[in-house]
Amino acid sequence: MTKKTAKPAAKKPAAKAAPAAAKAAPSASNKVAKTQLVEMVADKTGLTKKQSEEAVSAMLDAVVSSIKGGQSVGLPGLGTLSVKDTAARTGVRPGTSEKIQIPAGKKVAFKVASTLKGNL
Repeated sequence: MTKKTAKPAAKKPAAKAAPAAAKAAPSASNKVAKTQLVEMVADKTGLTKKQSEEAVSAMLDAVVSSIKGGQSVGLPGLGTLSVKDTAARTGVRPGTSEKIQIPAGKKVAFKVASTLKGNL
């Protein structure tokens, strides 16, 4: 009696892997990360990356604390960050279409400097 052997399973083509360059190239994104900003500051000022990181962190902390305190922050050549009050309003809950009351609150607004706006 001969024993039947099963056919080997057909090999499926391997799924194509995403190109490694897409992950490794942060410049492909439209967003500049904090680490990239630190590197730019280090290159422009001649500071070490550690000193640049401390300077960038200190500046960001100062901006955030000023905004939390209700103050506007002007960044020459870039624009002005300010806190704006939002009025209470009626909204609609997605999915149920139920009308809901959205309380008054605050939001951060950014107004682009005219010098930057003209150069875009």
